[in-house]
Amino acid sequence: MKIHPAAWRVGLVGYGEVGRILAEDLRKQDIAVSAYDLKLGGAEASVLRAHAGQYGVALAASHAELADSADLIVSAVTANQDVAVAEACAPAVKPGTWFLDFNSASPGAKQRAAKLVDAAGGRFVEGAVMTSIPPYRIRVPLLLGGSGAAELMPHLNAIGFDAKVASEKLGVASATKMCRSVMIKGLEAMVIESFTTARAYGVEDEVLASLAETFPGVDWEKQGAYFFQRVIEHGRRRSEEVREVAETVREIGLKPWSSDGTAARQAWIADLADAGVFGAKSETGFARSSDWRVEADRILARAAKKQQ
Repeated sequence: MKIHPAAWRVGLVGYGEVGRILAEDLRKQDIAVSAYDLKLGGAEASVLRAHAGQYGVALAASHAELADSADLIVSAVTANQDVAVAEACAPAVKPGTWFLDFNSASPGAKQRAAKLVDAAGGRFVEGAVMTSIPPYRIRVPLLLGGSGAAELMPHLNAIGFDAKVASEKLGVASATKMCRSVMIKGLEAMVIESFTTARAYGVEDEVLASLAETFPGVDWEKQGAYFFQRVIEHGRRRSEEVREVAETVREIGLKPWSSDGTAARQAWIADLADAGVFGAKSETGFARSSDWRVEADRILARAAKKQQ
């Protein structure tokens, strides 16, 4: 790509939390941004259109329309849509267009997506997001992988990203992300299960005190509240990511017992959130408490009803 990255037209596939954060930070630099999301045809369309109007983001009518006008396509969708997005965009990708796959998908899924994009003349690069995006925004630590990673990295960093090359071999960056998620998403699920059960037995203070003694560097009260909030708000997306984590484990011949359990727990919390257990969902997320005990009590009340 000969033009300076600041003059690129960036197309965002996926206009959820991640897509909107990237759009805001790119638009602050007057970079042209377009976006497409399947939800533009659903109940959340008004929220997405209002945000796009506020920040000057052009909304495309399809994957093809977005891909046709972009110099850089960023795919930021749920993990189970990773290959489908590449397939939908590939026919309209112009030769030399960069395709940055931001999704939390397995190395195998990234490789399948890359074949589709590269065969159409695009340039696929995987991007593994290594921590929660909101605190860092566009500066979230990002590992790149693929034959074009080293070339794309300085262009991304020129427009605000914090990207580093993990490997020229496709799949290394995503494997790093997936293995990390075995721990991080698993810890979220374990905290919810442990703290809610402790609350039911009335031993939560003793459990937290014991954890603090064993892991003195962690504020378990604060960490617990954060985990509850993040899973309540993003449990569906997290469960889909952990299914990709489980697939990553399967790809090396192991049975993903821990990851399968984590995915089930995250999906279970997402089901409760969809049912309104944690409060009504608003434009800014769930009307939830910052006290994990309140959320644990809501879970326990729901469980008690199920037993009646």
